[in-house]
Amino acid sequence: MTSPIRIAVLIPCFNEEAAIAQVVASFREALPMAEVYVYDNNSTDHTIEIAREAGAQVRSERHQGKGHVVRRMFADVEADIYLLVDGDATYDAASAAPMIEMLIAGHLDMVVAHRVDQADAAYRPGHRTGNWLLTGFLAMVFGRGFEDILSGYRVFSRRFIKSFPVLSDGFEIETELSVHALELAMPVAELKTPYFARPEGSFSKLNTWGDGFRILGTILKLYRSEKPLRFFGTLSILLAAISIALSIPVAITYVEAGVVPRLPTAVLSVGIMLVAVMSLFAGLVLDTVSRGRREAKLLRYLAEPWLAR
Repeated sequence: MTSPIRIAVLIPCFNEEAAIAQVVASFREALPMAEVYVYDNNSTDHTIEIAREAGAQVRSERHQGKGHVVRRMFADVEADIYLLVDGDATYDAASAAPMIEMLIAGHLDMVVAHRVDQADAAYRPGHRTGNWLLTGFLAMVFGRGFEDILSGYRVFSRRFIKSFPVLSDGFEIETELSVHALELAMPVAELKTPYFARPEGSFSKLNTWGDGFRILGTILKLYRSEKPLRFFGTLSILLAAISIALSIPVAITYVEAGVVPRLPTAVLSVGIMLVAVMSLFAGLVLDTVSRGRREAKLLRYLAEPWLAR
């Protein structure tokens, strides 16, 4: 007899007493067979008590930041299918079942909720623009991408969860999840889902500029570590171009007059060219290291069954 698929709903939250009861209740109704876990991240209000009264299993993570919470969730919870959703009541619980059905039918490793805002207050212009820019940048860097890389509503297979090395500390975790899937060429999909405004009394913890720069920094760091030859090769070309541009006037003067009147410029040009060469060789060495790391991650991913059974 085949045992039922175990589904875990993972809800990271911080000071969400205005929304958490609604979130827990809506996902318990949408997925009555699932276990609902609320991981509190040092809330100073009544989030824990309200979540427990709503029927969730409540656990805590002391290290502040969404990345720390997700790392703890992925390590602690055992299931076949995982649903990760923010505890701010902005995501549509009714979309959970179609997302899970898409994951199972396609034997996928991740389904991302592509947010379609239902009110002007749901998706602030700054966040919309930032998401569009970062999504485009990710697609440019890694060759392909998602329509909504910053969505906090996702469904995963077990092998994704148990092979994913969470390195981020904060809200850049969504970017890291997307890059991990792209780098290993995992089967993934997106599903358009409604996106609502926060309930009264609930406030966003995101900082448009601060978190945007952190996410951009995460993409650049991942680009450097995952594609070092491109990263350092591009840097090498730029430095070499600057060196050549500086050396041209010096070379012309030397050919015409037989002297080098601007010795500091010549020294600077040679120094920049040396750095360019060093950058190129650094990229070649790190590319070999990166390829080995990618192979190790792929083998770890393939060693984990899609379901626990």
